[in-house]
Parts: sequence; C-alpha cells; structure tokens
Amino acid sequence: MQADYVIIGAGSAGCALANRLTEDPTIRVVLIEAGGRDWNPLIHIPVGYMKLLDHKQLTWGFKAEADPGTNGRAIAYPRGRVLGGSSSINGLIYIRSQPEDYDYWAQLGNRGWGWDDVLPFFKRAERWTGDAAGIHGTERNLTTSPMTEQPEACRAIIRAAQELGLEYQPDVNNLPHGAGASIGWCQQSRGGRRRASAAATYLRPVKRRPNLRVVTNALVHRVVFDGKRAVGVEFSRQPVVGRVDAAREVIVSAGAIGSPHLLQLSGIGGPEVLQKAGIAVRHPLPGVGRNFQDHYIARMSCYVRNLETLNERVRGLGFANEVVRYFVQGKGIMTFGASLCAASIKVLPESATPDVQCVFAPASYKPGLIRKLDDRPGITGGP
Repeated sequence: MQADYVIIGAGSAGCALANRLTEDPTIRVVLIEAGGRDWNPLIHIPVGYMKLLDHKQLTWGFKAEADPGTNGRAIAYPRGRVLGGSSSINGLIYIRSQPEDYDYWAQLGNRGWGWDDVLPFFKRAERWTGDAAGIHGTERNLTTSPMTEQPEACRAIIRAAQELGLEYQPDVNNLPHGAGASIGWCQQSRGGRRRASAAATYLRPVKRRPNLRVVTNALVHRVVFDGKRAVGVEFSRQPVVGRVDAAREVIVSAGAIGSPHLLQLSGIGGPEVLQKAGIAVRHPLPGVGRNFQDHYIARMSCYVRNLETLNERVRGLGFANEVVRYFVQGKGIMTFGASLCAASIKVLPESATPDVQCVFAPASYKPGLIRKLDDRPGITGGP
C-alpha cells in the first residue's frame, strides 16, 4: 500500500487533515485508525456520552495512576478508539477560552498563537447554527450550536453566580479582553439532534474521494525510517501485518497519549526510557512522553428542593416523553452534553485574569457510583 501522506489516528486532527489534504485530487492519503467505524448509535445521540466514557470497545480503557489525592482511586482517562477519536465520545462542550490565554502563549515566544492570530482559524473551522455573530464562522465543517433549552436549575445557578458578582456573558466564546469573573451557557459541538464529531463533520463528507483510503481496526506498531526520514508505517490488522509507504510525509495524530507512545515505539524518545523497554534508540529526544498535563475536574453534587433536574426526567413516562421530543423536535435532555453552563473565575490573587473554569449540570450521580443518576433531585458542579 502506498500514499503521499499516511495519517496515524482518525481523531479530531486526523479527520481534519484527511479532509483538507485530499482537496487536491492528485494527493493520495491513507488514514489509519485503531478502532472501528462510528456506527454505535450512542455516539450520535449527544447524551449517549454518559455510556461511552468507559466503553470497552470505543475507548482505550486508560486509567490514571492511583494517587493519595484521589483517595487511592485510579481515575478513568477516556480516549476514543473509533473513527472521530475522542470527539466521538466526549461531552460535546465547545468553549475556546479567554483571549488572554492565547496572548500569553504568544508572549512566551510562540509567534502566531496570540488571540488575534488564532481567531480566524476558529472561525474558519466553524459552522455556527445560532444567532449571527461576528465571533463565529458559519460556512465550514465543525457544526456548533447553542443549548436546545435552558433548564430552570441552571438558570438558578446563573442567578446565584450573578448575586456573587459574576457577570453574565450571553456568549461564552465572545469574552472581551479584560473580562472578569463571568458565567454563561455552554455551547456544543452538535448539529441538530446529532453529535458533530470530527468523523461526521470532516471525514464523512469526503469519504468517497478516490484519493482517500480509510483503514480501520488497524493498530500501528511503529513508524518506518530510512535513515532519519520517516518513509512509512507498520501496522497489524488481524491477522495480517501490513505496511503503508509514504512518498511525502507520515503524520502522527494519535492523541496526547498515543502520539508520544508511538514515537517511543519507533525509537524516538529519552534513551533511558527506550533502553529499559528494549527499543533501539533511533533519535534521542528526552521530552517525548514527559510533561503531560490535564484539566482535572473535581465535581461536587448537592440535592435541591423545588427545582426539576434531569434525575427525575430520565425515569418512566418522563423519559418516554424526552425520547419523543428528541426524535420529533431534536430538543430536550437527549441533546444535553456533560455541562450546560460554565463560569470563569479567579482563584489566585496574583492572577491577572480568571484562572479556573467551573462547569455545572442539572443532574447528580448516586454516591460512589459512576454515571448512575441519583433518585433524588440534584445538581453537579466543579472546577
């Protein structure tokens, strides 16, 4: 098998790259994905994410190391193993962050990463379905949407935040420079009633291009080199071991865990790490697989009175009504993601801008159980 470009990983980056590269009909692209097709209906129903985060077939099943700070628990670290990658299993929240975060990157020496630099690319990627706004794009692939409804429980949270001094922002992706603590409704990577994964928005529209080949259920073992040049990929697709040769480039887009892992398997990384694993050092690069950071969230739940929450709406006739609303109107709790509203606040006195994001949902889980909604009305929030 041969191509001009071989892309490893059909996640958010891989699907977008496959779409853009094959716009030129003379360029041949092979996109390799370890998982299968995105045929599971839970992927496409937004609220289905609750059943996907620890799905045995659609995720890699990673867990963080047990830590005293988590009471000795090994917390699940969901990473998608399916077309679309983690964009097919995540909570659908679409928030870009505040402008100052990008400006700080640029101040560190990363030219081209300031807010004014990246905003055109955000707009260029987006197909916003809400009210017209200059901050949003409307003509490209990634479909984004406002919430289909604003539950009273979340309205109460927003009112309480305003009483504490937070400013209500009607568009959390349109924060002005210098904005202080604020709260607003989340936006979603959703089009109508369906999840807008990278596979649905970038890959599916171009899947019939003759210069694109998508290979699923194929586990890449290593990048093949000719001297210092990457010239191909070795993979297994049970029970066959195969190889794809790249005339131009091998693009590694296997995610925050998969990409450094694959580089190490290919002999690129810290020599001591590779030698310990019995891997010949092809190129010493100590930073590979180090300095990993994640936006850990510590959720807190509480019971509420005189407010309707999702806990009651997912049972009996109430749930039957929600199913009908979803298929007839494309609205209701079946379109909800992981959180419905979000606050940006400043915790550290020395911070010039908000430094923590808190997200809220009109639901709560049973104590000690993973993603099992409580029998009593409750809400959840956390930084």
